[in-house]
Amino acid sequence: MADKEAGGSDSGSRETAPTSAYSSPARSLGDTGITPLSPSHIVNDTDSSVSEQQVFLVVVAIDFGTTSSGYAYSFTKEPECIHVMRRWEGGDPGVSNQKTPTTILLTPERKFHSFGYAARDFYHDLDPYYATQWLYLEKFAMKLHTTGDLTMDTDLTAANGKKVKALEIFAYALQYFKEQALKELSDQAGSEFENSDVRWVITVPAIWKQPAKQFMRQAAYQAGLASPENSEQLIIALEPEAASIYCRKLRLHQMIELSSKAAVNGYSASDTVGAGFAQGDKYVVVDSGGGTVDLTVHQIRLPEGHLKELYKATGGPYGSLGVDYEFEKLLCKIFGEDFIEQFKIKRPAAWVDLMIAFESRKRAAAPDRTNPLNITLPFSFIDYYKKFRGHSVEHALRKSNVDFVKWSSQGMLRMSPDAMNALFKPTIDSIIEHLRDLFQKPEVSTVKFLFLVGGFAEAPLLQQAVQAAFGDKCRIIIPQDVGLTILKGAVLFGLDPAVIKVRRSPLTYGVGVLNRYVEGKHPPEKLLVKDGTRWCTDVFDKFISADQSVALGELVKRSYTPAKPSQLVIVINIYSAEHDSVSFITDPGVKKCGTLRLDLTGTSGAAVPARREIQTLMQFGDTEIKATAVDIATSKSVKVGIDFLNY
Repeated sequence: MADKEAGGSDSGSRETAPTSAYSSPARSLGDTGITPLSPSHIVNDTDSSVSEQQVFLVVVAIDFGTTSSGYAYSFTKEPECIHVMRRWEGGDPGVSNQKTPTTILLTPERKFHSFGYAARDFYHDLDPYYATQWLYLEKFAMKLHTTGDLTMDTDLTAANGKKVKALEIFAYALQYFKEQALKELSDQAGSEFENSDVRWVITVPAIWKQPAKQFMRQAAYQAGLASPENSEQLIIALEPEAASIYCRKLRLHQMIELSSKAAVNGYSASDTVGAGFAQGDKYVVVDSGGGTVDLTVHQIRLPEGHLKELYKATGGPYGSLGVDYEFEKLLCKIFGEDFIEQFKIKRPAAWVDLMIAFESRKRAAAPDRTNPLNITLPFSFIDYYKKFRGHSVEHALRKSNVDFVKWSSQGMLRMSPDAMNALFKPTIDSIIEHLRDLFQKPEVSTVKFLFLVGGFAEAPLLQQAVQAAFGDKCRIIIPQDVGLTILKGAVLFGLDPAVIKVRRSPLTYGVGVLNRYVEGKHPPEKLLVKDGTRWCTDVFDKFISADQSVALGELVKRSYTPAKPSQLVIVINIYSAEHDSVSFITDPGVKKCGTLRLDLTGTSGAAVPARREIQTLMQFGDTEIKATAVDIATSKSVKVGIDFLNY
């Protein structure tokens, strides 16, 4: 085995290659039994590691969004033809319903009842007293992004305040989509469609960390979409990547360019975008959804049109939910926080109604609007407020000094366009600021196009703000079916997962090891003397750096040896950091983020050598981090698990 530092491996914290061959890891990790042998970094040009063993008849993509969800599919025999799921029952007037709200209803016994519009309608029609016993959850996907210490036991809170396991809810939702899709496919094919015929793709925001992606995979296993033994059947796709794959294929009639000329409703009539991309064209995809905004920078590599990521995905929790929170803050200002909290718990169905009424008015907000927007207050809001405070809603509005919200005698809140626009401002400002930071980066300065996708991209106020800020830097384009862009792109990704050839690592990853101690170079407090040899503890052995380019199929190779020949399990802690200048695992900003577990049972041959070498190959170029390992002496595959959730 070659004992050298190859290009991708960081040799900064080591002296010469030979000593690193027999270094052993840090005492503070409790893994003194593992000795990393020589590190190296290999590029595997053949796509053997991503070749598909299985043949699927159909690819089904599920876009599990914060506010709305849906699925689309394509038969592998006719990949150009993407079917978006049937229209949903229910739906709101004035809101197109190719997707359904991400809402779920469980019975008082905590059994799955319904999803989407069906869940909302049923919950709405329940008797108010009885409704508080049912568990109604909406916009719950955000929890995976906002929970720093996500585990299999993370809870969600239903509208009635009761707690329920997040994993259970996600599994119920995915199972619902699985059943809907298989039923639709069976109807189309005229014969029973089996789950084994389907390759599933689930989309997640690119800025989600590894634990959230692993959580989604666990939920999918629980829902029966795939299994750990057949993990290839499920692919996790990143939302802006999916959008990018779709945008790359767009033709002239499928997009709207926001020109700087006077635009009607944010859309201009001029249709001047070139039909295709040229070699080397760079573009930014701004995926603005309900919960998050995700920014990805890609470059086209012709002739195949493969994509290369130029800068690591960035973004944050700046989705359209932010507008809802601002509306809620406004209600608290007018009616009192104590009342709003009580109302949500005591009249949960009416609160849902109020937010639905707000949603449809929110969609009517536009930069040039002059007439007020009326939001109907549910009768039980008016009634409960009077009981709670002893005076009328009208009185509250007069007393609150919120001058741009008036009371209309038809039982409505009348909001001036300025008042509505003010609710959008904090969220839109965050998006623009984030884009400004991105455009400062040298890799992004020569971007030609900016694609605005995702549900929130339909908001004329956001379109106008992006156009005003960046219209002079690049061409701003909105795909026509902007809300379905991710769904369609995810299907294309499932048909050809190797289309994105180069990605950027969002974090620096590595493990803690012991290296030979060097006077003057290593801090004295890190000195460990063992059997007469001087070691430096806690050294960060870097696998990959934040924002480093990683090709698909590129492998980081490390060898480990168990302390005792009889040792059957090796557990290695994985550490991560957001920056790349890391020398020790104790440095500020370095966090333990997971474990690599090598299970040696069943690999031992007749004669186990005194010094076993377990070669581990890790792949960082995919949407999820994967690992394989082999026992060099016996050439047997070692069971390897990489875990970011239960460590």
